[in-house]
Amino acid sequence: MSAAPVATALHREWAADLTPERLYALLRLRVDVFVIEQESFYQDLDGRDLLPTTRHFWIASDRREPVACLRLLEEPGGFRIGRVCTAKAYRGMGLSRRLMQAALADVGDGEAVLGAQVSVAGLYEAYGFVREGEPYDEDGILHIDMRRKAR
Repeated sequence: MSAAPVATALHREWAADLTPERLYALLRLRVDVFVIEQESFYQDLDGRDLLPTTRHFWIASDRREPVACLRLLEEPGGFRIGRVCTAKAYRGMGLSRRLMQAALADVGDGEAVLGAQVSVAGLYEAYGFVREGEPYDEDGILHIDMRRKAR
């Protein structure tokens, strides 16, 4: 069974503008990928999805359901990119790259950090992120901290 066609529109909304249905769909995608598929049992609901400065980015299928997403958090001194995920049936289509480009457009010349799964750290290196420190286990998956310095 092949994936449904992906709509070309990339969506970006501030937390306050998300409808309950949209937030639910984004959280469900994250649970499907991180908790169920990757068997990483962690507390995804960390209280930051609805902060006034949080921005959510996603790409939807032609059925309007999110198939890839990330969130951008404002933090003292810069930004944090996180919860980057793509539904299994939609991987290899460049969706994470499109999301990263959009998030980094919002970051502009500011500094950004993220905790990358080691297996996909190369994606972030392509956007100027540099590995910091040693890999560490986070909820059963090897991660590495990465930073893109302010320009």
